[in-house]
Amino acid sequence: MDQKRVYKLVLTGGPCGGKTTGQARLCTFFENMGWKVFRVPETATVLLSGGIKFSDLNAEEGFKFQENLLRTMIQIENTFFTLGESCSRNCLIICDRGAMDASAFISKDKWELMMASNGWNNVELRDNRYNQIIHMVSAANGAEEFYSTEEHACRSEGVELARDLDYKAAASWVGHPYFDVIDNRQDFESKICRMIECVCQKLGIDTGDRLRASSRKVKFLVKAPLPADTEFPPFQDFDVVHNYLQSNNPKMQARLRKRGQKGHWSYIHTIRRPKMCGQVIEVKTQLTHRDYLNMLAQRDDSHFTIFKRRRCFLINNQYFQLDIYREPAHPRCRGLMLLETYTALTGDELKNILPQFLTIEKEVTNNPDYSMFNLSLREEWNSNNKYCPNMHGAVQLTENKGINFSKNLAEIQSNGLDCKASGTLNSSLNGQQAICKKSINGVQNGLANGKATFTERCNINGDDRKPEVCNGGPTTKLDESLRKLNVEPQKNGFENRF
Repeated sequence: MDQKRVYKLVLTGGPCGGKTTGQARLCTFFENMGWKVFRVPETATVLLSGGIKFSDLNAEEGFKFQENLLRTMIQIENTFFTLGESCSRNCLIICDRGAMDASAFISKDKWELMMASNGWNNVELRDNRYNQIIHMVSAANGAEEFYSTEEHACRSEGVELARDLDYKAAASWVGHPYFDVIDNRQDFESKICRMIECVCQKLGIDTGDRLRASSRKVKFLVKAPLPADTEFPPFQDFDVVHNYLQSNNPKMQARLRKRGQKGHWSYIHTIRRPKMCGQVIEVKTQLTHRDYLNMLAQRDDSHFTIFKRRRCFLINNQYFQLDIYREPAHPRCRGLMLLETYTALTGDELKNILPQFLTIEKEVTNNPDYSMFNLSLREEWNSNNKYCPNMHGAVQLTENKGINFSKNLAEIQSNGLDCKASGTLNSSLNGQQAICKKSINGVQNGLANGKATFTERCNINGDDRKPEVCNGGPTTKLDESLRKLNVEPQKNGFENRF
């Protein structure tokens, strides 16, 4: 049996660098693999949210505050480290900043005085305390159009100050044997994927191709019945509950996710913003149970609560997530099972990696009928102005040869409902419009959705262009990145579809 692992990771960086979203995504990634994940809160935020202001402190008070902050940080971390050692599973401990970050806010002389008076030293605090340090470069360095302070109650830095703090935070960790800098040379989704891949590389975890630059999220409709558990490779099952929240902006979506096993839960708040610079932004924030309950009062009653059983498994070095929708739900969700993975493969190669023990009915990637937002709507789609036909801008119907996507006069079995869909599809594979006329009795696109006869218009990209999703090149080491912190703004934009 492999020895249990406890991995202590620091996520650091300048303001608005993606630490909060990165922590949430990293947590989900490792929990899906069966790891226990602990998240150590940022000590400075805990203290500053209590009413402390640096501007109110004199030099001596500022020094004592930093000293007590570091003592508090070490004690909080030690509590989580001890829990990790006693945990029976592999354990990832994510620290929101680490001990050396404090050195970025005081002079070198005062830092050395603090070290001496407390019996600390840089080697122990920097090199021996943590397994890996990841610096998430601030959006103020290379993605200025996305820099914002509005999401953080304790953040007020302008762009110039944010750049300076970003440099100092990086410099404070110089010397750690496993220190990686994740910059802004690609979009935000790629940045997060590079960060996750960087951790997996250090741990020796094979992620297949799901974090490559050409990888994209693909989704498949799975036909019932679900095979017996013995047919699956080793898996982890999670109970997942989604609630959409009220929003004053019709172009913005907000939702809560509760995810857990055996009565133990984690909570995520997601805001999906309108397009900025041609990209869709999602901001994910980890919540406490109390915050989750408070925000649940803002639930949007035009949506059902979505209940799922999420089964996560690895087969042939490919990571899959099977969402099994549960009651209570709209009739369109009864018996619904959706399989998702991230991959760069297409056509027959994609078909060959799919689990052979599942009956894959069709690919539904980017099909708005299978978006959770639309599936959760209480009213029928043909009488609901909240139905969102385009979740990512132009609807892109991916062509994957060898997998059946559409049928002209075909009998479709979907979610336990048989329906006759008679229609014609005239398409041009040069990015022009396709007009799809369907007469459907009681079912829209294979989903129970009332009676409707309608004309759909959707944009088809026929040149096999895929949105860039995942990891680019190798992470940039500090000696190169510190010389390039003040770079020209990247116009590649940010996108986060998790």
